[in-house]
Amino acid sequence: MSTRRLVVMAVVAGSSQSEVARKYGVSQGWVSRLMARYRLEGETVFEPGSRRPHTSPNAIPSEQAELIVRLRKQLDQEGMDAGAESIRWHLEHRHKVIVSRATVHRVLSRRGLVPADPTKRPKVSYRRFEAAMPNECWQSDFTHYRLADETDCEIITWLDDCSRYALHITAHRRITTPLVVDTFTTTCALYGKPASTLTDNGMVYTTRFSGNPGRNGFEALLASWNIRQINGRGGHPQTQGKVERFQQTLKKWLRTQPDQPTTVNELQQLLHQFRYRYNHQRPHRALPHHAVPATIYTTNPKATPNTTPHSHDRVRTDIINAGGTITLRVNGKLHHIGIGRTHARTRVLILAHDLHVTIINAITGEILRELTIDPTRDYQPQTQNKKT
Repeated sequence: MSTRRLVVMAVVAGSSQSEVARKYGVSQGWVSRLMARYRLEGETVFEPGSRRPHTSPNAIPSEQAELIVRLRKQLDQEGMDAGAESIRWHLEHRHKVIVSRATVHRVLSRRGLVPADPTKRPKVSYRRFEAAMPNECWQSDFTHYRLADETDCEIITWLDDCSRYALHITAHRRITTPLVVDTFTTTCALYGKPASTLTDNGMVYTTRFSGNPGRNGFEALLASWNIRQINGRGGHPQTQGKVERFQQTLKKWLRTQPDQPTTVNELQQLLHQFRYRYNHQRPHRALPHHAVPATIYTTNPKATPNTTPHSHDRVRTDIINAGGTITLRVNGKLHHIGIGRTHARTRVLILAHDLHVTIINAITGEILRELTIDPTRDYQPQTQNKKT
């Protein structure tokens, strides 16, 4: 029997409210309110009431919820990532609406837009290689895609491991070793030579597992340029997981295009469109602050075949405080660098080479300030060494 019923029965039987309160360990005020409700509502007071609050101050407006749903459908139709984090990024950077990832996920779940996937592995179960700098490692692979007339084509990709920046994507009838060499040298001419490459054991990349003691043209080129060649283990495609995942995203986007390509040239035009969107307009969940790949690739020092990450300039992240400054320790002394209050709470990348410092917006890649530290001063004002 519930406490409410016992309390009411005791009071009705003639016991005082104070006696009943002491007996059942409740306050006299609670007993008084219960009896008042009993006189008005009768035995319905014995039924448990809803615990739902009268107001929900943290609930988002209905128009924001509808925008979340529209973005989900729009991104999905375009073949782009439509997860909660991607939607949150688009809300903040395209629509100036700031909500949490959990809020986006809750809205999608309530609308039935989050399909259950019991086979999906948790992120903590993965161990992956991560390059520390752009051009430290380039991943490459090729995949198949059928034209509208079912003609098979092959698409080769060169992807920067650190930034996920798509350096090169081209379509061909068939990928050969000379094509691998040509696409690699073309990409090097545009972006510099990487310190290493990571590919699978395909014959277009290596002959070391074929029983042939010689090198193919690609291996010979890497050796002559002092570029380290890394090949994934057979049966472990996850070693090249980043480029494999990139190809999945690419093919998903291609399949959503209303006009499917009929020629290699038409396919290449679509690849150009995708590469721009992927590098400059699509936030990447694996990158710092979910930046776009172009920001990470273009704003960080680059590795080369003759250097290692440990010999490069210092790179760190920070958030500009409410006063518009950041702190940086140089030669054991802490300096405060003025950026401006208009940039308060902005996440930044800080590139420091000796006394020269560059502060960059971590999301957009905009250079907010360049200066040479005055070691005699704690505060480095904005007017000092101002870039013209």
